Amino acid sequence: MNDTGILLETGTNELEILEFFIDSQGEGEKPPERHFFGVNVAKVMEVIESPELEPQPGAAHPSFRGLIPLRRHILPVIDLAVWLNIDKAASPCENVIITEFSKTVTGFVVSGVTGIHRVGWPEVIPPDGYMPKTGVQAIIGLVEREGHFIQLLDLETIIADLSPAEIDFDAPPSTVAPNEIKALVADDSATIRLMLQKTLERSGITPTITSNGQEALDSLRAMADRAKAEDRPLSDFVDILISDIEMPLMDGFTLTKFVKTHPILRTLPVVLYSSIITDELRHKGESVGADLQIAKPDLERLPEVAVRLVSETTV
Repeated sequence: MNDTGILLETGTNELEILEFFIDSQGEGEKPPERHFFGVNVAKVMEVIESPELEPQPGAAHPSFRGLIPLRRHILPVIDLAVWLNIDKAASPCENVIITEFSKTVTGFVVSGVTGIHRVGWPEVIPPDGYMPKTGVQAIIGLVEREGHFIQLLDLETIIADLSPAEIDFDAPPSTVAPNEIKALVADDSATIRLMLQKTLERSGITPTITSNGQEALDSLRAMADRAKAEDRPLSDFVDILISDIEMPLMDGFTLTKFVKTHPILRTLPVVLYSSIITDELRHKGESVGADLQIAKPDLERLPEVAVRLVSETTV
């Protein structure tokens, strides 16, 4: 499915989402309810009918439903309803959404698939202060379509919960900046922001943290205006931009496009990272002028990359 040519023009601040649903059983006098969710189409390989899978006794997590073969892959299948704590209604025909991101291929069991929608990131309502009915924090935003809300799922949070990766912050950093480097960081995940802050600071890089592309662009414009007004170099305020790609309000592609066409900001090195960065999709970041792109599993390389790009810029 990731060969559908989505977002032919990168930097339009849009994405396409696959909408699916999970039907819950009624409790007492409460009627059954349909919960609508969405994921970025760029992460979806295909949708198949669910084979007969049973809960696995002794599994590390109760949502694990077993392994299935799919061409060259043997992939784990996760019952999304179990992870989301939804009491799913029985269905004679369920679907498995096969995803590929962060160098992993995973299947997610859902009640059914509705369709694909093209969405502008400004339409995505950030989940600040919103506690979904499912009681989890894996919702990156909400989109209203046809009289109901679609909850956009952060699949990386689910995978990280099932297979947590530990970073040893007590170990000496592999890279230390020879001089102070000021980085502006944009990410909508509080967990990733905290991880990046620790990773950068221990390498001598001072991060300014923002929670989406629009907030990052506002900060960068203010820095550029101040640099111009005070006749100072931009490097007095910021040396590098480090940004996630998928964010509410403004994505990393659009942010990069604005930066690289700004008369003052255009010399700023930009590093984009995402779970959807693959050899097939890398051209999207290149088309908007990103200096370097990193897959999320390789985020520990950010200090090394930042030091190198900043040194090349100042030569």
